[in-house]
Amino acid sequence: MAKKKFGDRLNISSQSLNTLISRWKDGTFFEIIDDWKWILSYSARYKWIIAFYTILGIITTTLGLISSVISKYLLDIITGYKTDKLWLLVAVMVFTTLFTLAFNSILNRINTKLGIYINNDIQADIFDKIVDADWLAISNYSNGDVLNRFNSDAGTVSGNAISWLPSIIIAFYNFVATFFVILYYDWVMAVLAFASAPFLFLISRVVLKKQREYGKKVREMSSDMMTFEVEAFYNFDTIKSFGVTPYYSKKMRWWQKKFKDVILKYNMFSIKTNIITTLIGELVQGMAFAYCLWRLWTRDITYGTMTLFLQQRNKLSSSFSSLLSIIPNFLNSSISAHRIRELVELPREIHIPESSELDVVARDGLTIQMRDVNFSYVEGTQVITDSQFIARPSEIVALVGPSGEGKTTMIRLILGLVHPNSGEAIIRSSDRKEVMMNAETRHLFAYVPQGNTILSGTIAENMRIVKEDATDDEIIEALKIACAWDFVEKMPDTINSKIGERGRGFSEGQAQRIAIARAVLRDAPILLLDEATSALDVTTERRVLRNIVLQRPNKICIVTTHRPSVLNLCQRVYRVMETHVTELSEEESSRMAMDF
Repeated sequence: MAKKKFGDRLNISSQSLNTLISRWKDGTFFEIIDDWKWILSYSARYKWIIAFYTILGIITTTLGLISSVISKYLLDIITGYKTDKLWLLVAVMVFTTLFTLAFNSILNRINTKLGIYINNDIQADIFDKIVDADWLAISNYSNGDVLNRFNSDAGTVSGNAISWLPSIIIAFYNFVATFFVILYYDWVMAVLAFASAPFLFLISRVVLKKQREYGKKVREMSSDMMTFEVEAFYNFDTIKSFGVTPYYSKKMRWWQKKFKDVILKYNMFSIKTNIITTLIGELVQGMAFAYCLWRLWTRDITYGTMTLFLQQRNKLSSSFSSLLSIIPNFLNSSISAHRIRELVELPREIHIPESSELDVVARDGLTIQMRDVNFSYVEGTQVITDSQFIARPSEIVALVGPSGEGKTTMIRLILGLVHPNSGEAIIRSSDRKEVMMNAETRHLFAYVPQGNTILSGTIAENMRIVKEDATDDEIIEALKIACAWDFVEKMPDTINSKIGERGRGFSEGQAQRIAIARAVLRDAPILLLDEATSALDVTTERRVLRNIVLQRPNKICIVTTHRPSVLNLCQRVYRVMETHVTELSEEESSRMAMDF
């Protein structure tokens, strides 16, 4: 097994070295260096921990060598070559063994704690950067791909940010110290102990060329599988409702088969190459054993020395293997770092600090306005063209139009998730101060998007997402405004009742009212409802909207809807159609309401 692992590492290291050479030739080697500069920027935060870890590793290695030498002398005593200082050697041996055991246990504990701490620190930092990424930029990545990078790749980076440099130093020290211990007793044995490693390395360079290719395929397939799994579980109700579970089961097995095929191909490749490297390793091992037997037969060495030779030869091979693993670790870490950097180096959201100046006058009412706005997600495909929009305090403003024409895009422009290619989207205070929509104005909004946005937990926990310090009375008042208290108060634990994931256990209308209540609890000066009342009956819908307006007289309520009951309550109605946002006259609004 040890030889198999050694052969594997030689194979991987050879291919990784070839990859590094090819990267140098095609000019992409410096991308790897940039990736490692990024990794080492995290390492710099923990330089004292790295130094401490390195010293502990060197001490442990030294104690292991001392223990091996003491074992040699104990064997010599037992076989009758030396009998003096027996008890001293036994005492030293016992002490060294116990000390090494305790030392390794402490080191393992420290290493585990540091690993968790550093991984959490790096993941938290990466998480903060991802959630602050520009909405358009991050939306190019699937949820499964982002999760795979955040979990798997971040784990690789956090592990190597701390351990890579100490591993180099410790492995090199172990290799050199072991080599000189053998050299001290017999230079021929030192040469034999070292001979197999470079020979196997040269052989592996000729035979193996596919490691990188397989590794890349596995990573890509892992991301694709996670994307499929996330989408499947997120849309679990839809899958069951359409009765298409057999299709998804079949598709899951299809993904598993693709993954299995890649793994088995690599496994067969490894088996063939390991046969070659193992045979070479066994040949050198046999030569070393034969040499030791000859030296023992001629009485040039003791039995203890022979045992030390063979033991340290295996240790030297292991040390060389550890050194070789530095190259693939170096390369794999750079791949993971590059995948994470693609996310953390995405354009940031726009932050305008002056936006906070609106907070002091928000109670007096704010105005939302768009002037000559043009916007497209993809160049050449216009979504909004030369459009105007305004919503003033105390108004309910509707956005209507066919599906897919741009109503939700308008909501995104208002929230500052996307920004006009030309024109302005601004928020204006009562004292005429204007600020462009950006991430810092978003706290002035309460938003209820399309679909079910209820999370697992209690009703109160769902509500406190938007206001952590909300009292029970405030939560109940918000539920009353959203006409949700009627059914919540009848539940055994009222606001402390458990909710299933995505509101499982509630009707669509009940889930919508809780989502609206959550937005009401935020008590922001601007409320955005994106088809958020579609599951309510007309009477409840009108009550909810009137309650919202009465809650704060200067509040703006912007709704996207197809319901005539909403249009009749609106002070202004905009039609979004054929990329244009057009304000309808009162007559057109009334006619549209009648046409529904």
